[in-house]
Amino acid sequence: MIAPLPASSPAPLVSVVTPVWNAAGTLGATLASVRAQSLSDWEHLLIDDGSTDGSAALIAGAVAADPRIRALATGRNGGAGVARNLGLRAARGRYIAFLDADDRWHPEKLARQIGFMAAEGHAFSFTAYRRVDGAGRALGTVAVPARVTRGELLRRNVIGCLTAVYDRAHFGAVEMPEVRRRQDYGLWLRLLESVEAAHGLPEVLADYRVAAASLSGNKLVAARDTWMLYRRVVGLSLPRAAWYFAHYAAHGFGSRLTERGP
Repeated sequence: MIAPLPASSPAPLVSVVTPVWNAAGTLGATLASVRAQSLSDWEHLLIDDGSTDGSAALIAGAVAADPRIRALATGRNGGAGVARNLGLRAARGRYIAFLDADDRWHPEKLARQIGFMAAEGHAFSFTAYRRVDGAGRALGTVAVPARVTRGELLRRNVIGCLTAVYDRAHFGAVEMPEVRRRQDYGLWLRLLESVEAAHGLPEVLADYRVAAASLSGNKLVAARDTWMLYRRVVGLSLPRAAWYFAHYAAHGFGSRLTERGP
């Protein structure tokens, strides 16, 4: 279900995709961080993935307050991949960006990153970010390499979902694999099939909220999901999957940031 657009509504430069599942306690700060962007040519797609708290009311209020915000709904809980793909199908912007409903962007995030991509001719980029606790206290920063190829990314996911932006003028319509976890990682690997590398901007432009109960918190579960991604989504042979998984495990079961959801 997608909210209708105003007549003759122009396409925005950036589409921001946010899956929402029982995020009433954090969604307000996430919305505020998008509204505070110095680059204002965006639409924000909020996809309610079967929330049972006050998230739907918050989404309705946000839509009423800002015409750049659009409401979508999956109808029932299907997970972050299903919700994000619904947003991707409805998105009208040239650039696609992702932001979860408990994370935040810094005010210059879109301006700095889109400017970086335009100036350097990059189709896929990501940035450094800060890890914060539930109260917003800084826990440290996560640096990024200047570039990462598909082969390098298979060994270790260094792209935080809340920092990724890609250019649909280059890639066209590309969706996430609809798996319960690691769907963002799967999308990055799909994108890197048609571009040499993703490029990192070494500026801290986002805050990732570390939640004790998040799906990404269990490293054993994350390891299992990574193995399944290698085999069932990427289609690696058993020997190649084992080789890449050994590198993944050597890096402490991969990056700290993975998708979260129910």
